Amino acid sequence: ETRDGFTIVRVPIPAGYRLFRLWLRSPWRIVGWAEPRARRGIARLPGGLADIGIAALAVLASLPLSIVRAPFHLLARYRNRAAAASADTRSRPGAARRSSALEWLLRWRWVIGAWARSASIAAGPADAYHGHDLTGLAAAMAASRLHPSAAVVYDSHEIYLESGANADQPAWLRRLMARRERAWVARCAALVTVNQSLAREMAARYAPRRTIVVHNCPPRSETPSRGRDPLRALAGIPPDAPVALYHGAFSRHRGLEQLVQALAEPELDGVHAVFLGYGGMLAELDSLAAASPVAARIHVLPAVPPEVLADWVAPADVGVMAIQPSTVNHRLSTPNKLFECLAAGVPVVASDFPEMRQIVCDDPLGPLGVVTAPDDVAGIARAIASIVSGAPEDRAALRARCLEAARQRWNWETESAGLVGLYADLVGSRS
Repeated sequence: ETRDGFTIVRVPIPAGYRLFRLWLRSPWRIVGWAEPRARRGIARLPGGLADIGIAALAVLASLPLSIVRAPFHLLARYRNRAAAASADTRSRPGAARRSSALEWLLRWRWVIGAWARSASIAAGPADAYHGHDLTGLAAAMAASRLHPSAAVVYDSHEIYLESGANADQPAWLRRLMARRERAWVARCAALVTVNQSLAREMAARYAPRRTIVVHNCPPRSETPSRGRDPLRALAGIPPDAPVALYHGAFSRHRGLEQLVQALAEPELDGVHAVFLGYGGMLAELDSLAAASPVAARIHVLPAVPPEVLADWVAPADVGVMAIQPSTVNHRLSTPNKLFECLAAGVPVVASDFPEMRQIVCDDPLGPLGVVTAPDDVAGIARAIASIVSGAPEDRAALRARCLEAARQRWNWETESAGLVGLYADLVGSRS
C-alpha cells in the first residue's frame, strides 16, 4: 500500500495464532473449528483423508486441556461478571478482562515473537528500524539482528508494562519483561516519547542513551471556519447552546462518567455534552446518558475521519478531558485531544496533572483553559461553567490564545524537528 509517497507493508499475525489461542483459552471450541474441516474432507474422499485426520487430531489434542480448563473458565466467567458489576472494577483498567499469566507469556513467546520475525524479514535492509511500543520494538530488534549495521529507535508512547492488561500481570512476570525491555533499550540508539514527564520516568527505568520528546500535535492548518457546525447539526443542538465536547476513545478512566454526571450540576443548566468517538464503552455510555436526568442534553456521536476532525471540534465551546489518576500513564499523559482542541481554537478543561497543567496554565500567552481534580464532578462542572459563561470578549480572547499557542508551539511542524534531527544524526553517523 502506498500513501503520500510512502510504502506500507502489512504483516499479518502468523496463521496458527488463532488456533493456538483457541486451544489455550477455550479448547472445547476446537470442535467448532474441526467440524467444517472434517465435512470438507468427507465430501472429497478419498482425497480428503488428510483434512479428516487433522480435524480428528485437533479434537483429541483438545480433550485433556478441556477437562483441565473448563472449571477454571466457568469460575473466571463468574468472577468477571461480579467484578464488572462492582465499583472496584472501575478503579483498575483491565480488571474485568484479565488474561492469565501463562497465556500472556505464551502470547509473547509464540505470537508476538513470531510476528516480529515475520515483520523483520518483510522490512528488509534499512539504516534504522523504528519500533512503536514494546511489540514494535521486538520487530525492530529482530530486524537489527538480520542487519547489524542499522540503528534501532524505540518509540514508547507510554510505559508499556503499566498499560491495559499488561498492568494486571503478576509482579514477577512484569519484572521479567521489564528486564527484557531494559536490555533492548540499552541496544537502542535513542528512545522517543510524548512528553517530558514520561521522558524522566523512562530515563529512571531504562537509562536510554538518548531521549527525544515529540508531542503528538496535529499539523498547522487554516483556522476552521466558524460558519460550519456539523456537531450541532448532527446532534440537533440549538445554535446558541454551549457545547462541552469529549472526543476520542470511549474507554474507562477517560472521564466519560464524570462528564455525564457533571452535566446535571446546576452550573451547567443549558449546556450540552457531546461524545464524539468509538470504543468498547459505547453501550455503557449510551446507558449512562439515557439514565441521566438531563439525557436530552447528552449526545453520543460516531467518530469522524481524522482529516475532518478539526471541523467537528472547532464548534465546541470547551473540550473536556477529565482523565482519571488510575495509572502512572494517565497521570503523566498529554492526550492527543488536548492538542487537537488547541489547534481548533477550543479551550480545555483538563485533569490537574503535571504535564497538562504546564501546557494549559503556564503558556506564555496566558491560560488556555482550566485544570481541575478529575474525580471532582462538581469541580469539573465549575470549570466548564467558568469558560462557557464568560463574557463574549473574554471567550473570544481565550479562543484566540489557543489558536496562537497551537500556531507557535503545539504543532507537528515544531515537534517533528527533534525527530528529523535525530535521524539526520543517525544517518550522518553511518555515512
